Amino acid sequence: MQMTSLKLKKILDERFNHPELRASYNRDKDSFRVEWKSTKKGITITLPNVVAKYNQKGQGIIDELEEHVKEALRIMNEEQHLAGMEKHIYPVIRSTSFPTKTNSNINLVYKDHTAETRVFYAIDLGKSYRLVDELLLAEEKWTKERIDEIATFNLRSLSVDYNHDRVADNDFYFIATQDGYDASRILNEAFLEEMKANSKGELAVAVPHQDVLIVADVQNNTGYDILAQMTMKFFAEGRIPITSLPMIYENKTLEPIFILAKSRPEKND
Repeated sequence: MQMTSLKLKKILDERFNHPELRASYNRDKDSFRVEWKSTKKGITITLPNVVAKYNQKGQGIIDELEEHVKEALRIMNEEQHLAGMEKHIYPVIRSTSFPTKTNSNINLVYKDHTAETRVFYAIDLGKSYRLVDELLLAEEKWTKERIDEIATFNLRSLSVDYNHDRVADNDFYFIATQDGYDASRILNEAFLEEMKANSKGELAVAVPHQDVLIVADVQNNTGYDILAQMTMKFFAEGRIPITSLPMIYENKTLEPIFILAKSRPEKND
């Protein structure tokens, strides 16, 4: 049986029936919101997106959604601190279209990365995380430089184990540990330098979504085509998409590129 927005609304009403929560449906936007009655902090769910996933993948999508929303609500109802959590702060890569403010209109802490990406900072809370905003930074008298230094240091401690595929005489490496920071490993310069030193051709990387980093040792034009198709496929399927454009790694810099079929890439100026 096909799911519809109204059927999904009824299911979510039941799942989030709690005396301290308020659930509401916006017919114009076809969205469902769950929030704490006391603070009005909450989560808005775009129903057509969930319906499409349900009709493709089944019941597990709703169970997964419920788990994510309940965890997010729990975090919203708790007070987080930076002090004492230094070992649990990591950088996260997001697209330049990702919001730079919280729902309360507070600026998130971030820095520019490439023309397609930015670096935000997260406190890892186990099953989820909280992005760091400027208010929290100010309350604890931290600077942006300090949080960047700590996050970058912690990132280097994460494993860079990868799976390797060789296709049409090109080498592709995939980091997909599902720890929430796979794409963030693009910030591990020592790892990229090692891959560059061992590459036979041109080194390209891609972060199509949060849970994968692709490194490609491109040795012929077919390699560019494969990388472009691969990146677009991952981008379309990712839970948190970042960018469908691969990047050339050269002289310790990353340059997003358009890849034209059967030809070398063009830089995204």
